[in-house]
Amino acid sequence: MNYENKKALVCGMAKSGIAAAKLLKNLGAAVTLQDMKKREDISADVLALEQEGIVLYTGANPDDIACEQDLIVLSPGIPCDLPFIEAAEAAGVSVISEVELAYGLTPCPITAITGTNGKTTTTTLTGEIMKAVYANTAVVGNIGISYSGEVERLTEKDWVVAEISSFQMEKAKEFHPRISAVLNITPDHLNRHKTMEVYIAMKERVFAKQTAEDFCVLNYGDEACRAMADKTAAKVFFFSSSEKLEEGIYLDGENIEVRFNGVEETLISVNELQILGVHNYENVMAAAAMGICANVPLDTIRMVLKNFAGVAHRIEYVTTVDGVDYYNDSKGTNVDASIRAVLAMKKPIVLIGGGYDKGGSFDEWTKLFPGRVKHLVLIGVTAPMIRESAEKFGFTAISECETFKEAVDLCRKEAEAGDCVLLSPACASWGMFDNYEQRGDMFKEQVRGYLNEK
Repeated sequence: MNYENKKALVCGMAKSGIAAAKLLKNLGAAVTLQDMKKREDISADVLALEQEGIVLYTGANPDDIACEQDLIVLSPGIPCDLPFIEAAEAAGVSVISEVELAYGLTPCPITAITGTNGKTTTTTLTGEIMKAVYANTAVVGNIGISYSGEVERLTEKDWVVAEISSFQMEKAKEFHPRISAVLNITPDHLNRHKTMEVYIAMKERVFAKQTAEDFCVLNYGDEACRAMADKTAAKVFFFSSSEKLEEGIYLDGENIEVRFNGVEETLISVNELQILGVHNYENVMAAAAMGICANVPLDTIRMVLKNFAGVAHRIEYVTTVDGVDYYNDSKGTNVDASIRAVLAMKKPIVLIGGGYDKGGSFDEWTKLFPGRVKHLVLIGVTAPMIRESAEKFGFTAISECETFKEAVDLCRKEAEAGDCVLLSPACASWGMFDNYEQRGDMFKEQVRGYLNEK
């Protein structure tokens, strides 16, 4: 699409919205950037966009201008059922996601990774694998780097590795990656999507436009993912942590084995990896599969896997204080992610949980607590719900705290040498923090401060 002199409305003044507004302005569009925040709450950096010719619309939904636009671009956090969006679409206005905008301007192949959990680790690792062959690989999307902010520097010789959320797929129309991956499916974001059927359908959009020339990497051990093999036109590459596969990549004891297109080879032993837990072995297999689909040599993939130390905020070791290990899993924003974190711990756990309610049950998480968790410290609006869930399984060693600082201090008090303290909330950060990164950084700062007290 030619954006010259087009009227474009971008909704949301976070990273992706700002990048989309700048991109469209560079392409010659007349851009309005909208957010529900009042003007006095807008940062100076965003206000400075007015000097670049971008109009700021603050403090209200753009009901009065939406239908006048040629294009509306939605940031991931914007619900698609708002009245002004529905009215604009009824009036013939093109409404797309920020990812769709960037995709339309991408000159090179794309690897797109979605799923409920493991996206950030897998995307980061896949990015490192691709960078070993394509130096100008752009790692973008839900990982915290705006796709729109990177697309203008790309050439046909480069590669994009994108972490894709269900929100970003809601208004994706032509998005077509060379390689797609769906890592797993568990309940998440039901406050927005309402049903699992809708949530799964949003995930499936990542491969909707793929053809027989493309690849789709799927988790054989996840029933919902395995069923997607019948829905995609792409070549399917399965990975599995539970079954030996005739074709694919799988965990066999302590070894990860590759059986694909005539290749039969041990890729790596899990003892050579720096990241812990079966869930991470699945992330490794998925990333390796995507590298293989992109014709990256196995030796190169093997080298990257050995050197990969994980990502911030995902079962991230912080430090040891008085014989207690502290782990930051602030990226554990749903039940399944926090289940994986609890299972990865090899020591008695003092656990911080709670936050924003995304909908869904906590039972699959809390039933693991007896025998594993010594003490549960709860924060946020979900604290009563998590307490009720844990008590159903006979777990009563529970405290509630008003502030995050109080929670971390209480964990220090409750933990003894040989224990670990784990921040894995099973909830989003909204309401108490700007994002999960801020929550994790506050945890790390406070814990490291204990070292300075000695």
